[in-house]
Amino acid sequence: MAAAGLAWGVYSLVGRGARDPLCATAANFVLAAPAGLAVAALWALQGPLHADALGLALAVLSGAVTSGLGYALWYRVLPRLVPSVAGVAQLTVPVIALLGGAALLGEGLSLAILAPAAVVLGGVALSVLPRQKVMGSSGS
Repeated sequence: MAAAGLAWGVYSLVGRGARDPLCATAANFVLAAPAGLAVAALWALQGPLHADALGLALAVLSGAVTSGLGYALWYRVLPRLVPSVAGVAQLTVPVIALLGGAALLGEGLSLAILAPAAVVLGGVALSVLPRQKVMGSSGS
């Protein structure tokens, strides 16, 4: 997970200056496709795949299309964010996925799930919201 987080941060920093986020994302997906196909082929060699055409189509839709659109949106918003805010904002993605799973798929929510999500969102809020002065300007 740490490597994935680091890779996403580097990907975001490199892509920050993209003029056409959709084109840049499409190019990245085309470049990554051979590696993805190679992994799928190696996986298939391990035994029979238990997938039908609809399952494979839904996997491609959720993996390539929605992820590509998500990356394109991120690239569109990224130049408007201060780098430190952009880095911290990325931490909300798992919480958004958690809430999406609950809302769209009926996945259960428990205190064991919601408490860490609240900690993440609280940390993000503490790091991006402006701080108020606790003491007066005289320091007394």
